[in-house]
Order: sequence, then C-alpha cells, then structure tokens
Amino acid sequence: MDEKQFTLKLKRIERYLFQLDFGEFGNILADEPEPMGGGEGPSPSAMLAASVANCLSASLIYALSRKKEDPGEMTAQITGTTGRVGKYLRITKVKVELQLGVAKADLSSLEDSLKVFENYCTVTQSVRAGVEVEVEISDNTGTVIHRSADQTE
Repeated sequence: MDEKQFTLKLKRIERYLFQLDFGEFGNILADEPEPMGGGEGPSPSAMLAASVANCLSASLIYALSRKKEDPGEMTAQITGTTGRVGKYLRITKVKVELQLGVAKADLSSLEDSLKVFENYCTVTQSVRAGVEVEVEISDNTGTVIHRSADQTE
C-alpha cells in the first residue's frame, strides 16, 4: 500500500474558534456560525465542502493535462446541506458546480476526462462513503456538460 501521512496542528482560541496551523502554508481560523460560535472563520462543514470542490477541480485539471489540455480559469459554487440523521446534525449533501474557462468544443479529450476525473479525487471518494456528492460541470457558455452523483468504483 502506498500510504502517506500529513500533519496539521489545531489550537483552541476561545469558545468554538480554532486556529489551524498548516505549517509552511500558514494559519487559518475556523469557527462555528452564530449562535453557537462567533462566525469568525469558515465552519468545519464549509471547509469540508471546499475541500471536495478543490479536489474535484484539481482532479479534472489533472485528467485534462494528461491529454495536454487546459480548462482555463475554472470557478465553482459549492452548496452544502445539513440535516438530522437520527438525532444528530450531519452534512447530508455537497453539490459542486464547476464552470470551465473554455468552451466544450475547445477540449477534444473532455469526454474521456469526464469519465475518470472523479476517481482521481481522494477527498470526494473518501467523503462519498457517508455524504452524497453531486457534481455538475458547465463550459464557459453555461452549457451543462457533465452531471454525476454518488459515483464510486
């Protein structure tokens, strides 16, 4: 098995406000939203959703780069949904809407890349074990070119 480890440090500042130390990459603050926390940083739920979107974006870029193609400037909108599972609050769904910076027609290997890119995404495939993940990709014209949900292999 090809195991690698990563280490972060977390320090409580007050109430639900924490400092996350990413070493050479600096620190960020994380906090729960009001009324529980002070909303002084992204919530852990928002960071999980952002991680899914970031990983999916990087995985699509990787899949396309293997064919020497570039999707241009990509943007994303991420929507997280929370709800009760039993008596506890859980993230029940993460929807990621990616938009490419170029038209579908400009990427000759796009169809092949769309078939495999989600499998490259470590975060999404790990999260999908417990959270529904929906992915939608559109090109720079706004045309939806890909949709998937709970795709695991």
